[in-house]
Amino acid sequence: GSAGFFPGKGWLNRGISGQTTAQMLVRFPQDVLALRPQVVVILAGTNDIAGNTGPSTQAMIEDNLHAMVDLARVHGIGVVLASVLPVSDYPWLPGTTPAPKVRALNTALKRYADAQHLVYLDYYTPMANAAGGLDPQLAEDGVHPTAKGYAVMAPLAEAAVKRALQQRSQRQAGLSTTTYRN
Repeated sequence: GSAGFFPGKGWLNRGISGQTTAQMLVRFPQDVLALRPQVVVILAGTNDIAGNTGPSTQAMIEDNLHAMVDLARVHGIGVVLASVLPVSDYPWLPGTTPAPKVRALNTALKRYADAQHLVYLDYYTPMANAAGGLDPQLAEDGVHPTAKGYAVMAPLAEAAVKRALQQRSQRQAGLSTTTYRN
């Protein structure tokens, strides 16, 4: 997605096509923390499942995502953790049946988000077809969203960011009124 999908919102896109969670974690300090955003939306994992930088297990993906979340939180940045988009086939990697891996990762991410009181942004449920993939009108190649795909995603992202901003201001209000008593 690009800034064009959120005109005038002050949103910065720091996504890089094809990157895996390991590559994102490495650049997280300069591409997220240094910008001091109020909220970061983290959407990652499908390129790991595709093996873009070599084989990766679900545990590796989760570890990298958890590390990004921890870094954001230590710096007072609210977090929206997004589900991985449905995918039933990678055109550049036919026959890998990613759908069950995507479902399993999303189940783990939702559980983690709930346990950590993070806003979970579920793109999967409203977008998945019966095969656990994306229909051509949402993603021509079955992976990268079309304008119609982004039209489904955008309001969900906006609502999630709004929730994360509310959470963050509640936390800050709580912090500013904390008193210790003996």
